[in-house]
Amino acid sequence: MLEKKIGFIGGGNMAKAIIGGLIASGQINAANIWVFDRKPATNQALAAQYGLIPAQSAAEMAQQVDILFAAVKPNVILKVLKELAGNLKKNALVVSIAAGVTLDSLAVALGHDRKIVRAMPNTPALVNEGMTSVTPNVLVTQEETDEIVAIFNSFGSAAVVTEYLIHSVVGVSGSAPAYVFMFIEAMADAAVLGGMPRAQAYRFAAQAVKGSAQMVLETGKHPAELKDMVCSPGGTTIEAVKVLEEKGFRAAVIAAMETCMAKSAALSKT
Repeated sequence: MLEKKIGFIGGGNMAKAIIGGLIASGQINAANIWVFDRKPATNQALAAQYGLIPAQSAAEMAQQVDILFAAVKPNVILKVLKELAGNLKKNALVVSIAAGVTLDSLAVALGHDRKIVRAMPNTPALVNEGMTSVTPNVLVTQEETDEIVAIFNSFGSAAVVTEYLIHSVVGVSGSAPAYVFMFIEAMADAAVLGGMPRAQAYRFAAQAVKGSAQMVLETGKHPAELKDMVCSPGGTTIEAVKVLEEKGFRAAVIAAMETCMAKSAALSKT
C-alpha cells in the first residue's frame, strides 16, 4: 500500500476514475488522498463518496502531498501549476493528465528541478478499462515511475511511453474510443436493418467488440490469425471481410488516425 499522500487539482471525471480505482484496489487509504476543485460542491461530494480530504485551497493541498495530479483543463494547467510551484514539497512528483501539454512546458511552469510525469488516460478509465501512457522526465526515479504505472493500472492498464510517441498514443488510444463507438453504432444499425431491436443490437455489437479485444489481449495471437479463425471457407464472415476490403476499411482507419496524430502534433506546438 502507498504510504504517500496524493492530491488532485480538479475533481472531474478523470480524477474520479483515478480516485475510484486507487481506493477500490486498496493501494492507498482514502485518508491520504486530498482533492481541491474550484467548485466547493464537488469537493464535498468526493469527500462524502470516498472519505478523502477536501482541501480548503489548492495551496494548502500542494503543501501536504507527495504526488500531485493536475486534472484541470489544458488551457489553464500551466497557470495553475505556476501559481502552486512555490507551495510544493521539494521532492513532490507532479502528474499531468492534460492533453497536448509537453514536459518542457510543464517544467517551465513548475521549475526545471521538478519531478514531472505526463500521462494520457482515455475515457474507458471511467469503467475501469482505461489505457494510459506514462511519460516521466529524467528526474523521476524508476521506483516512482513504477508507482505511477501501478496507480493507472488500478483502473485499466498503463505503459511507459517516450514523449515522441505521444501523438501515436493520441491516435491509437486517446481518441480511439470514438472510432470504436462509431463501429459499434454502425454494426447495431445493420442489425436493426436485419430486424433486431435497437437495444439488443447495441448489446450484441458492444459485447462482440469487447470479447474480440479480450482475445487479442489474452491469447497473444496476431489479430490476422484471430480473424482467420472466424472466416470459414465459403462462409458468411469472409463475404463481409471482402466487402470491408473493397470499401477500404483498413485504409480509412489508417488515414483517420494519421490525421488525428497530425492534429495532435499541431496542437502541441501552439
